[in-house]
Amino acid sequence: MKIIVAPDSFKECLDAGEVASAISEGIFSVSPDAEVRLVPLSDGRRDD
Repeated sequence: MKIIVAPDSFKECLDAGEVASAISEGIFSVSPDAEVRLVPLSDGRRDD
């Protein structure tokens, strides 16, 4: 199974890379043979 994980950040909590890593850990816990590609995204906005 091939899966692309392409999340945005969780505002003021996790950056997009951390979110992607957490999601991939969940995927591997139920499907250890999955091929997972992490593609953290950003919408380019800053909400200061």
